[in-house]
Amino acid sequence: MVKILIAYDTKYGNTEKVAKLIAEGISSTEGNEVIVKNVKEVKLKKEDSYELIVIGSPNHFGRHIGSVKKFINKLPKSQLKLKAYAVFDTCITPDFEKAVKAMERQISETMPNLIKVSPGLSIKVEGIGASKGPIVDEDLPKCKEFGIKLIQEYKSL
Repeated sequence: MVKILIAYDTKYGNTEKVAKLIAEGISSTEGNEVIVKNVKEVKLKKEDSYELIVIGSPNHFGRHIGSVKKFINKLPKSQLKLKAYAVFDTCITPDFEKAVKAMERQISETMPNLIKVSPGLSIKVEGIGASKGPIVDEDLPKCKEFGIKLIQEYKSL
């Protein structure tokens, strides 16, 4: 059984929605245990073992938000046992994929032995006050597909 942690933070609920949809995709394949938690709820002092961690953040001016940055910085010193990772963000169009790349860079610097399973996923939000969303309709299916792809790629390592 593959044990996966999806850790995220959210401002308007969009990133949480994406996290849950990714979890649905992973859960649609057999033999996986998926835990979805806000980064503020993950117990870093508890010795848990996850084969895959998926980290998500809203894109805030081309970067991931502070709580996610702090979470990533604390991971190497935590008691969590991790093997591989992937990331995702929610963003408005001009900042597409910028937070994903920033998270990948931070993880590769703080935990160089962690394997990146797949390039990150960037999901667009739209509307008045675009950062509030909603998620662009055509991006919603990408979330479940990303979850399925992640678990397939992880299992093929």
